[in-house]
Amino acid sequence: MSERRLENRFLCADLTKVNWFVESGVCGAAEAVLEDISRIGACVQVENAIPLAATVSLAIGQSTFTGKVRYCVYRDYGYFVGVRFEDASAWSAAAVEPQHLTDVCTLTRRAGNSLSPGLVTGSRGQ
Repeated sequence: MSERRLENRFLCADLTKVNWFVESGVCGAAEAVLEDISRIGACVQVENAIPLAATVSLAIGQSTFTGKVRYCVYRDYGYFVGVRFEDASAWSAAAVEPQHLTDVCTLTRRAGNSLSPGLVTGSRGQ
């Protein structure tokens, strides 16, 4: 499956509080693990599903980001929920820096630079 992200994402591991509201009047709240974040969205892991298109607020540190649920998928041990932030709620490291923040692009470049030429071409070096 090809990567569909519009912006560079940062892997992270931080606890966050998620509140959501659906137009039908259903609402909820849960503790979540922030899995990754970018300027335009984030992925959180929760124990129970959050409905698609629900309005969501994520409290990370002293900051709150709002948006809409774009996907909710169960994987092995929880639901992974993708949230697209509203334009006025864009994330930046200056606003709040989650714990264990890791730039995926930097990791990819480092991994590419550390590969030996034999591994890149598929040779076994024999």
